[in-house]
Amino acid sequence: MKDRNYDIMNAKPKNKVQERSSYMDFEHELIIPNAGFPFKLFQFEGKDGRYVREKHWHRSIEIFAVFEGNLTFYINEEKNKLQAGEFVLLNSNEIHSIHSPNPNKTIVLQIPLELFEKYYTEGNQFLLFSHKKREQDIEVMKLVEVMYEGICNREIGYEWKVQSNFFQLVYILVTKYRKEEISKEAVKIYKKLDKLSTITSYIRNNYKDDLTLESVAEVFSYSPTYLSRMFQKYAKTNYKAYLQSVRIEYAFKEFANTNHTVSDIALKHGFPNSKAFSKEFQKAYGLLPSEYRKRQKNAID
Repeated sequence: MKDRNYDIMNAKPKNKVQERSSYMDFEHELIIPNAGFPFKLFQFEGKDGRYVREKHWHRSIEIFAVFEGNLTFYINEEKNKLQAGEFVLLNSNEIHSIHSPNPNKTIVLQIPLELFEKYYTEGNQFLLFSHKKREQDIEVMKLVEVMYEGICNREIGYEWKVQSNFFQLVYILVTKYRKEEISKEAVKIYKKLDKLSTITSYIRNNYKDDLTLESVAEVFSYSPTYLSRMFQKYAKTNYKAYLQSVRIEYAFKEFANTNHTVSDIALKHGFPNSKAFSKEFQKAYGLLPSEYRKRQKNAID
């Protein structure tokens, strides 16, 4: 899987000026394609290394496929080291975080949970896929790869070919990876995280504001104590840590893709000052903002 099919994923801008321009346009974040398919397929934004994505969860089923390099994936706090040729299959509302210290080529496929509605377990209206390795793992990697290649090339009729690959992949997931028996505890956790997903969506939409635990709890008619317990018990993190992880995530994207000052970015993304931003930045990425900018500049020069 590491020969000619890597050409598309190894494709780079013709020169460093173009590379910098694409960064300024947030190109590495764009989801490909924007419309026309029942899924989202894109290159992992931590491809350059020195990247941390703190604990989060979402309703989509997600395949995180590594084609070059390596990274560490945490699922419900269980550590998974992914090497080239390996992928992780994430269930809806499964808590995960990603540590990507080194450059890598990783493709992410997100599939809306609703697409699997016909395959929910009877009575639970719920679905789980297994994380255990299967003999079909190689085929899954290949399908993700050719889908991405097809979308990048966009040759005539590519839409039909990509759709065909995608539905073959879905078929493999529901016939080879789906769990038919799900414990009551797993369903309970899923339902709680489903409620938390509504709350975290609100946080992500309003993270720049002064979002105290009390103010968010009031919006959702919970007591602060109950909301705090929900985060601790089911998300395995506390409210403040989650809020800060959202702020640093968005702040990092602007910092890495613009020349805006640390002070401006800090205030724009909900930090009280540049010192607080720098502290969170170093905690998440292992170096100060000034050191990161210096490395960026050296890479371009």
